[in-house]
Order: sequence, then C-alpha cells, then structure tokens
Amino acid sequence: MRISTLQAFNNGVSGLQRNYANATRTQEQISTGNRILTPADDPVASVRLLQLEQQQSVLGQYNANLTAAKNSLSQEEVTLNSVNTVLQRVRELTVQAGNGALSQADRQSIAAELGEREDELLGLMNTRNARGEYLFSGFQGKTQPFVRNPDGSYQYMGDDGQRKLQVASSLQLPISDNGRAVFENAQNSGRLSVGGTPAGTISGALVDDEVSFANFPQYGVQIDIDAADPRGYTISKIITPADPTATPPTPAVLDAGSAVTGQLSQDKDTLLHYNGTAFYVNGVPPAGSSFTILGPDGDPATPVPPLTAPDNKVGILNTIATLRKALEDGEDSPQGNRDVRDAVALGLTNLDNGMGAVDQARGQIGSRLNVVDSTLADNEDVTLVNKSVQADLRELDYAEALSRLSFQQIILQAAQQSYVKISGLNLFNQLR
Repeated sequence: MRISTLQAFNNGVSGLQRNYANATRTQEQISTGNRILTPADDPVASVRLLQLEQQQSVLGQYNANLTAAKNSLSQEEVTLNSVNTVLQRVRELTVQAGNGALSQADRQSIAAELGEREDELLGLMNTRNARGEYLFSGFQGKTQPFVRNPDGSYQYMGDDGQRKLQVASSLQLPISDNGRAVFENAQNSGRLSVGGTPAGTISGALVDDEVSFANFPQYGVQIDIDAADPRGYTISKIITPADPTATPPTPAVLDAGSAVTGQLSQDKDTLLHYNGTAFYVNGVPPAGSSFTILGPDGDPATPVPPLTAPDNKVGILNTIATLRKALEDGEDSPQGNRDVRDAVALGLTNLDNGMGAVDQARGQIGSRLNVVDSTLADNEDVTLVNKSVQADLRELDYAEALSRLSFQQIILQAAQQSYVKISGLNLFNQLR
C-alpha cells in the first residue's frame, strides 16, 4: 500500500473538519435548545412536528371562532334577558287590565304604558351587533327584522336562516337565532273558530291546555242549548260535520258518549272548559240554539256561517299591539267589557306562550355557551398534549448534549495533535 504525503495531509484535514463540524453542530444545538436543526437530522420527527404545527394552527383558528361565537351568543343572551324583563312587566300590566273594576280611563292608562313597552321591545328585537348587523334577521344581517306596518301590526322581514361557525373538525355551532323562531313562533291560543247564531253568544274561545287539546276532535265540538231550559247545555264531540248544502240539510252526527251537560249562570257570563279549550257563554242563549267550536285542523265542511281559522302562530309584538288596541278602543258597556275581558284572556295566554318561546331560545343559547366553554377547554388540553409531544421530538437533552460536546472536544483535540505529529514526518529527517 502506497501512502503519499498529500494523501496523509488530506486525510488529516478531512478528519479535523469532520470533528470540528460535529462539535460545532452540538454547540449550535445547545445554544438553540433544539435537537433537530434541519429535517435531515430526523426526517420522521420533522414530519411529525410539521403535522403538530399544522394542527396547532387549526386549533388557533377554532379558538378564534369560539371566541367570536361566545361574543355573539353573549350579546344575544343579554338582549333576550332584557326582552324577558320587558315581557314580565307587560304581563303584569295585562293581569292588571283584567280587573273588571277598572274604568275606560284606567284601561287607556295601561294601554299607554303598553305602547311604550311595545316600542322598547321593537328596539330590542332590532338590536345590532358590533359589525352593524341585526341579531335576529337570520342570514339577512343588513335587513331590519321587524317593521311596523301602517295599520299598527308588525311584520318580520328577515329569513329563517341561522348563522353558524366551525368550532371543531366536525362541529358547526349556531351563533344566532332568527326572529321568526324566537319572537314569532308562539302557539296562538286563539286559533279556534266559533260558529252559530246569534253571533257573539260564544266568545273568548281559546286553547288553555295544549296537552289536552292534542286530543281535540277533528270536526270540533257542538254546544246545544236545551229547548226546554235555556240555562241547560250539552257539549258533544262531532263525528261527522253538518252538510247545509244537502237536500234536505243534514245535521252533524254527535258522539253521545262524549256528551257533557251542565247549567249556565243566570246573572253573569259562564266560563266553560272542554278538552283543553275555554270559552264564555254570554248570558242565556235562545232555547234550542246550537254553536260549534272548530280547531285549526278541522274539516272545511263546517256549519253555517263559514268558519275562518286564525293563524296557528302569533308574534309577541302583534299580541301586545292587539291587546293595546282593545284597551284603547274598549267601551264602558257590557259588550265593551266583554270584548276587553276576551282580549285580556287571549293576550295573557299568548303572552305566556311567547315568553315560553323566548325562554326556550335562552336555554338553547345557554347550552351553546356551555359547548363553547367545553370546546375551549378541550382545545387547551389538546394544545398542552401537542406542546408536550413537540418538546419530546424537538427539544434537546442538555445533559446528553454537554457530555457529547466534551467527548467531541477531546476527539477534536486528539485529531489536532495527531495531525501535527503526522504532518511533521519527513523521510529526509532520517538522512544524515
């Protein structure tokens, strides 16, 4: 084997450079605290670190979305709490208006405050967020959700949309509620129709028990006044509706097994309850007269006069506006008192239904806020785990690195000293 002086020189320099590079790399690891300086140091760990960093970026975006969702839901919750406070006062005024001893001036005074509360509610229902968008207009954030018509009624102008935010890989959280679902979705307790003559004998018909009303007969019920004693009455379920167009006209077929009998009051209107409904029989009707009460899902083939079914849903603002108008226009007369009595009963029941819808929305918001809090906590836990794994993959073991650096320094010094000895060898040094 032939070894040249140049080869020995190159091998020595190469060894010095390699040992110096190893020591320098270890020194750089110690100064940065990172075990992996380039992907070549540990390709598998480098890929894993990149995945963890991407996941951390996604979690950061989710946390930003959760914060935005919490802010939006909190504002909606505060607004609905204010709505509920106003509705509580409206209910107090409604109960007060039902006092039969009040004069028309007293009722108008109550109506005046109802008008102020009505305006306050309109403002709350048209609340905007920090971006200038309406909270309760669905997807139509720039459209005012509730407007007052020239006749004093109210109309919802938004849509049925519900804005959502992605707060987890497989979870989209609703961050808003449309006004129709919150303020226009109350069951209309006045969704019954009354037929029969003389008109006005049966009034104030409303649904006062939704559970019992679920079994209300399809074709309604018939109230028959006894021909011999006009104070006696019988309420029966209708099996087959009357057909006034037949020749001869056919009466309704009644369920005799469901008949309920009783006596009307002689000196005052009588409040009756039947199958989840409540209604007044005003005074003593003509002997032998007959009346019909039909539910909203009744058969269109109904007795004369034709029945017009009201809407099944009613809005809070329209409920208050209708009650206010009844108090303003009521007369100090028996019929005027009856109209006010019926309007108060209907308004109070519909108001309770509306408050129930608002409470339901508040409960849903509370549930979503709980989801936000739990998801934020979960993201924090995942972040801690990610940081722990990243530390295991990236961070340096200082004790091992310092020990390795000391060993590399010894190797470098030995290489330097050996290089000096070897580079000093020369054949001519042996010649005399």
